[in-house]
Amino acid sequence: MGACFSSASAAPAGAAERRPSKEDKKGRRGGASPEGAAKAAAAAPVRVEFGYERDFEARFEVGRLLGHGQFGYTFAATDRQSGDRVAVKRIDKAKMTRPVAVEDVKREVKILKALKGHENIVHFYNAFEDDSYVYIVMELCEGGELLDRILAKKNSRYSEKDAAVVVRQMLKVTAECHLRGLVHRDMKPENFLFKSNKEDSPLKATDFGLSDFIKPGRKFHDIVGSAYYVAPEVLKRRSGLESDVWSIGVITYILLCGRRPFWDKTEDGIFKEVLRNKPDFRKRPWSSISPGAKDFVKRLLVKNPRARLTAAQALSHPWVREGGEGSIEPLLEEADINKDGRISLSEFRKLLRTASMSNVPSPRGPPPNPQAL
Repeated sequence: MGACFSSASAAPAGAAERRPSKEDKKGRRGGASPEGAAKAAAAAPVRVEFGYERDFEARFEVGRLLGHGQFGYTFAATDRQSGDRVAVKRIDKAKMTRPVAVEDVKREVKILKALKGHENIVHFYNAFEDDSYVYIVMELCEGGELLDRILAKKNSRYSEKDAAVVVRQMLKVTAECHLRGLVHRDMKPENFLFKSNKEDSPLKATDFGLSDFIKPGRKFHDIVGSAYYVAPEVLKRRSGLESDVWSIGVITYILLCGRRPFWDKTEDGIFKEVLRNKPDFRKRPWSSISPGAKDFVKRLLVKNPRARLTAAQALSHPWVREGGEGSIEPLLEEADINKDGRISLSEFRKLLRTASMSNVPSPRGPPPNPQAL
């Protein structure tokens, strides 16, 4: 059962009762002093009400911890009536010290409701609250993260076809978001989970915490996302739907070769790479990767967002579409890392493990001046 905390605590048993002082009596006769009232107001917790149902604990039994973020934790839980297992994102109201934090939670719930029913988006069941927390109840995905699934492969039968299947599912999510005027704003492998451990398990988008709606012709002027996947126009503070497609281009590049297309030891260095340079298609294993795959990645990693493929257009590309031309030949070979320019599965795992490390913070502060780069 999830623990709930009261903002007021009872006095310990056996504590001596303090006799009222002259100041106490004076305060009772003339009311609280301005200083005392100010202190009391500062100490009192702000009551945030969302209007969600308040019977979470009666309906669900909370189990093991699945993960945690800046504002809360995600647990597995069981529906007491049906026995179904779900995931619960528990968000601490005490950390909602600014109105924007409250709006972020409301927006995330609104987005999950709007996207409800899509095969590649985690299913939203309901939102609850009590005095201490907000609870977002969602579908439980137990198949693990995308990159972990690849790293766990026991043989080298990982092909372009496999990568294309994954990318196609990500693009379906993106296209659905864009159809509804929604920008995901944080497309990265860590935000996708497999529904189950089955080989044919669908991939599910699970985190829409940075997502936001945008009107036609408008642009975002803030910087959000994750440094390795951020689009050039985000750094220039004029981003829209197109930034999600760039991020999928970065993910595809990583899935095909195990390296990041833009890399530096510092966040500022990564931003300069994104704004200045083009991805490298000369290193191994690109010589053994099909022309169609290269063309697909290049069309997504176009620095001019107006010249970039849209999510719907990308879904029609010959390499990624259903029954497309992606090669079924293994991308990797265990034996000879120089054979046909391929790299070994063990080397790919090492590269991919490095590529998936989140050791660079998300870009939230001011970026480098693009004109100065």
